[in-house]
Amino acid sequence: MAAVIRLQRGGRKKRPFYAVVVMDERKRRDGAFIEKVGYYDPCKEPEVIELDLESIKSWTDKGAQPSDRVASLIAKVSA
Repeated sequence: MAAVIRLQRGGRKKRPFYAVVVMDERKRRDGAFIEKVGYYDPCKEPEVIELDLESIKSWTDKGAQPSDRVASLIAKVSA
């Protein structure tokens, strides 16, 4: 199974928030996930980013690939 760390959309129309989840890359965006590792709320000022970096590190060590957007969020939190 190839795992990917990606955003899962929630919220209502024009008020999105996102869960950062680990899921099988063949699942659709809002499908079943393996583990929730954080969340991202772009609508708050300033935007809210909460990530469990230890869990993300363990998943990447197992071969999970973060999406482009998740990689940029990890870089923001790590800096």
